Amino acid sequence: MNYLAIVGTNSRVSTNRMLLQFMKRRFEKSANIELFEVMELPAFYEANEHQIPEEVATLSEKIRLADGVIIATPEYDHAIPAVLKSALEWISYTSQALIDKPVLIVGASHGALGSSRAQAHLRQILDSPELSARLMPASEFLLGKSQAAFNADGILVYQDKLAELDEIFREFVLFTELICKLLLEKTTIKRNKKYVWQTQEA
Repeated sequence: MNYLAIVGTNSRVSTNRMLLQFMKRRFEKSANIELFEVMELPAFYEANEHQIPEEVATLSEKIRLADGVIIATPEYDHAIPAVLKSALEWISYTSQALIDKPVLIVGASHGALGSSRAQAHLRQILDSPELSARLMPASEFLLGKSQAAFNADGILVYQDKLAELDEIFREFVLFTELICKLLLEKTTIKRNKKYVWQTQEA
């Protein structure tokens, strides 16, 4: 599996980035995970098709080529950061590359709740018509008290959370396989479907 992991913050020091970096190393035998920084994108504005920033086009292409997407979000005032919302607005307004794309949401925060409200907010956004991502149901990875969650080597030290992360990632790989198969069958059925007017003799 090839996954694009989006770092949903413009903070230079972030436990959400550390979480994705750890996942990249932890699951390297079962998946290739590439990190993408939304801080590289300009703030959203209504551009015409000839003015789409190169960074936005790059993000869209990376999403298209990925089997699935992992988004790590912190929580600011019970919501996702503006920089992540801006990135999603670019995708919605331009390529709509997230439509039918399997997405896993994870999040880390300094508090005990682990970005739970931000993740709920992000699910609502990703369910909008122009994004329409395929979100794995009944899944969330909440890493609370994240400032103490990693050692000097960037290894997750909370054993209960480590086991939880392993399980949710296994489920996401399976979910991705099922969605890819479903979409392939859906495309085949649509391509082979014949309408009444196509089957009637002239």
